Amino acid sequence: MARRKKLFSCGHKGYGQICHLCAQQQAMWEQKRQEKQDWESTFTQDPINLRDLPDHVVIKARSVIAALQENKDYREFGGKRLRYDRFIISIPITRNYRMLCRDCGTMLIPQEVLSHEDYNVKKPGC
Repeated sequence: MARRKKLFSCGHKGYGQICHLCAQQQAMWEQKRQEKQDWESTFTQDPINLRDLPDHVVIKARSVIAALQENKDYREFGGKRLRYDRFIISIPITRNYRMLCRDCGTMLIPQEVLSHEDYNVKKPGC
């Protein structure tokens, strides 16, 4: 006697007790949800808010922040002091993003990461 395919409530057909396609999709969604939660939890450790930035910018900004905390020179990253306030240093993160840091003598304190458009609007005297 030949077995007949069963119609599951999701609309798929199969022989087993559960729809394996839907179970596989559910497992994939759970994995993606967990990865997203893991990514979101890393933002609590950042000294500045990086949540609204693209992922590649966040990764690069974190590497620059880590290097600055190890007392590396900001000029290694192409950073420059601003003309209107010599205590503020601009470090390019990518072509479209800049990190502003405040010079406190012995170390640099990151203030924020801005898009290039916001950065151009923010600096006075230009």
